[in-house]
Amino acid sequence: METDRMNPAILIFAGTTEGRTLAEYASAHSIRCFVSVATDYGKSLIEHLEDITLLTGRMDEEEMERFIEENDIRLVIDATHPFAREVTENIRSACEKVLTRSEVRYVRCIRPFEDRSSDEQIIYTESVQEAVEYLKKTTGNILIATGSKELHLYTGIENYRERCFARVLSTEPAVRESVRLGFEGRHLFAMQGPFAPDLNLALLRQTKASYFVTKETGKAGGFEEKAEAAEMTGAVLVVIGRPEENGESVEAVEEMIKEYAGEQSR
Repeated sequence: METDRMNPAILIFAGTTEGRTLAEYASAHSIRCFVSVATDYGKSLIEHLEDITLLTGRMDEEEMERFIEENDIRLVIDATHPFAREVTENIRSACEKVLTRSEVRYVRCIRPFEDRSSDEQIIYTESVQEAVEYLKKTTGNILIATGSKELHLYTGIENYRERCFARVLSTEPAVRESVRLGFEGRHLFAMQGPFAPDLNLALLRQTKASYFVTKETGKAGGFEEKAEAAEMTGAVLVVIGRPEENGESVEAVEEMIKEYAGEQSR
């Protein structure tokens, strides 16, 4: 779609529940915007929306910068995953570079942080590697729900092929990588979340897991359901804490979109 230079567009980097919510808000209010998603699955969730131009596939910093400038983007909303630090840095940097030549506003949309429990059944770590180091000193089965990207780190656990069970996205790259590392058969679950407590509970019981490893994804990422299931089975919840960052809530960003649309219609 050719960009109307009289009506600069919004660009939303999505891939999360928040990103989808913002795209739906823009569509419901007939606000034209581009929405960038990294995967075909992300595309399938929002391709039905009107007034939305979908961009599928990952862009590097230079590609982002070029797209923002060529399409006269004035508002860039970063609603990517809280653990996608490199992507966020690329988006922010691209906006800063464009800002030296033309007007563009960058907004980071973040999930609310949960209050950290002092429960002995919840262990907080700062990284997957730190979680692995903790798990090396334990015994009992481990249900891993931190994705396939860092799954290789768990191979450092003694007898990991017997102790560890991985839950990853139901995509070919994720499954292929998991199998390559030795997670296969009954030790591999490929499915798309977030999940209801009953499913988390069933997996914990099926794997007889003493430990459930997850990232601190917040309410939108199903963290509460995981914590509830772990508590019900007595499994220790090992949580990889997400980085502290500044940003705006979904509601605040929706107001920004509304204000932007009002300014462009004047």
